[in-house]
Amino acid sequence: MQIKSLTLTNPLQGFSQSFVIFNKTPPLSRFHTSLSPPNLRFCTPKIQHKLFRTFCISSSEELFKNEYTIESIDSNSLSENEEEEQQQEVKEEMAGKREGLETQSIWNQMKEIVMFTGPATGLWICWPLMSLIDTAVIGQGSSIELAALGPGTVLCDYLTYVFMFLSIATSNMVATSLARRDKEAAQHQISVLLFVGLASGILMFMFTRFFGSWALTAFAGPKNVHIVPAANTYVQIRGLAWPAVLVGLVAQSASLGMKDSWGPLKALAAATVINGVGDIVLCLFMGYGIAGAAWATMVSQVVAAYMMVESLNKKGYNAFAFAIPSPNELVTILGLAGPVCVTMMAKVAFYSLIIYFATSMGTSTVAAHQVMIQTFSMCTVWGEPLSQTAQSFMPELIHGVNRSLVKARMLLKSLVIIGSTLGLLLGTIGTSVPWLFPNVFTPDQSVIQEMHKVLIPYFLALVVAPSTHSLEGTLLAGRDLKFISLSMSGCFSLGALVLLLVSSRGYGLPGCWYALVGFQWARFLLSLWRLLSPDGILYSDDMSQYKVEKLKAA
Repeated sequence: MQIKSLTLTNPLQGFSQSFVIFNKTPPLSRFHTSLSPPNLRFCTPKIQHKLFRTFCISSSEELFKNEYTIESIDSNSLSENEEEEQQQEVKEEMAGKREGLETQSIWNQMKEIVMFTGPATGLWICWPLMSLIDTAVIGQGSSIELAALGPGTVLCDYLTYVFMFLSIATSNMVATSLARRDKEAAQHQISVLLFVGLASGILMFMFTRFFGSWALTAFAGPKNVHIVPAANTYVQIRGLAWPAVLVGLVAQSASLGMKDSWGPLKALAAATVINGVGDIVLCLFMGYGIAGAAWATMVSQVVAAYMMVESLNKKGYNAFAFAIPSPNELVTILGLAGPVCVTMMAKVAFYSLIIYFATSMGTSTVAAHQVMIQTFSMCTVWGEPLSQTAQSFMPELIHGVNRSLVKARMLLKSLVIIGSTLGLLLGTIGTSVPWLFPNVFTPDQSVIQEMHKVLIPYFLALVVAPSTHSLEGTLLAGRDLKFISLSMSGCFSLGALVLLLVSSRGYGLPGCWYALVGFQWARFLLSLWRLLSPDGILYSDDMSQYKVEKLKAA
C-alpha cells in the first residue's frame, strides 16, 4: 500500500493564504475522511493537518475509501481560540450530517416529516387555489360560464403538468452542480433550462392563439357548442401568460434545488392574493365575468414569475440569461425526466377524459363536475409534499454510502401513516364543503343536485391520494421509473376503457367518478405491491436493474 506524502510547498510566491488542491488518485492509494474535501478549503492549515491525522492516518481501514488526496498545504496561523472555535464548528457540522430522519424513531420521523412538508405545501396549494377562486367567483354569476371553465382549465392548467419535466430536470441538475460546489455549471444549466422554458411557453402561446378555439370545440362536443365562446375567451387571455408561467416554473425549481422554498412560496402567495382581489373586483363589481377572472389569473401568474426570477437573482444568479442547449444537453434533460413526463401525461390525460365525458352530459352536469374536480385538486395537492419528502430522504438510504433498506422501510412506514391520516382528514373536510355549503360555489339547484350525487366516490378517491403520493415518491427516489411509468400508463388505459363503458351505458357523472376511484386505488395498490415485492427497491440487494448510474435523480 502506498500513500502520497504531504508537501508544504507554495507555488504562489508572495501570497500567504493557504490553498488545497484535490486530485483523483488511483484506487489503491485513496484514503477516506468523514469530512468532505470542499469543507477542508475553509479550515486553517493547522486544522487541516489535525483533521488529516485524526480522520485519515489513525485508521488503516479507511485508507481505501476517499476519492481525494491533499497535494499541498501552505502554512498560516490564527489564535488558539479561533482555531478551537473552527474545530468545534467542524465537529458540529459533521455530527449534523450524520443525523437525519433515517436515525430517528418512527414518531420523531413523523414529526420531522410534518415540519419538512409544511412550507412546501404552500407551493402546491397556490396554483389550484387560483382556479378554485375563479370557479367560486364565476359560479355566482353564470352557470354557462361556470361550465365553460371545464374545458378552459384543461388547456390552461392541466397542460402545465405536461411541462413538469422542466421542474424535475432543473432541481436535479442545479442541486447536483451545487453539491459539487460548481456555481458556474449551475448558472449555465439554469440559463439552458430558462431558454427551454421560454421556447416551450412561446410554442404554447402560439398553439393557444391559433388552435385554441378548434381544441375547445373538439373537446366540448356538439352538444355544448354554446359554451365554446366563453371558454375561448378565458383560454385566449390566460394563454398570454404561457411564457411567464414556464420561465417561472424553471426559476421556482432552481430555488428548490438550492433548498430555498420560502422565495417561491412568497411569490405564489402574492399571486394568489392578486388573483383573489382581481376576481372580486373584475367579476363581482365590474361585471366582466369569465374574462375578468382570466385577466386576474394571467396578471397574477406574470407577477409570480417575475418575483421568482428576482428571488433567483438575489442569490447571485443571472435569471435573465438564456443559453441555447446543445443536442447532448437536450438528451440529458429528456433522459432525466422522460419517464416522469410520461407518468404526468397519463395522469393529466385521464383527468381530461373525465371532463370530456362529463362535458357531453349537459351544462348542469359539467358545471357540477367543475366544482367537484377543482375542490378535489385543491385537496390532493396536500399529499404532494409527502412525495417530495420521499424523493429528498430516500435516495441516501437506498443508494447512498450508508445504505439501509431497513431504515428505508421504516421511513416509508412513517410516510404512509401520515398519508393515511391526512387522507381521512382531507376526505372528511373535502366532502363536507360541497355537501353542507354548496352555495359557496353556485346557487343553481340543478348543479347542486349533480354535485351531491358524487359525494361518496369523491370521498373514496380523495382518501387514498396522500398515501399514493408517498408510495410513488419512494419509487421515484429508488429510480424505479420504468415501473411507475408503465403502471401509470396501464391505469390510464384501463381507466379510459371504464370511462367509455360507463358513459355509453348512461351512468352519468357518478359513473365517471367511480372510474376515478378505480384509477386512484389501482395506483395505490400497484405501487404498494411493487415496494413490498422481494424484487422491489426496498428489499432487493441487486440495484443494477434500476440503472442508478444513468439516472442521477428523479
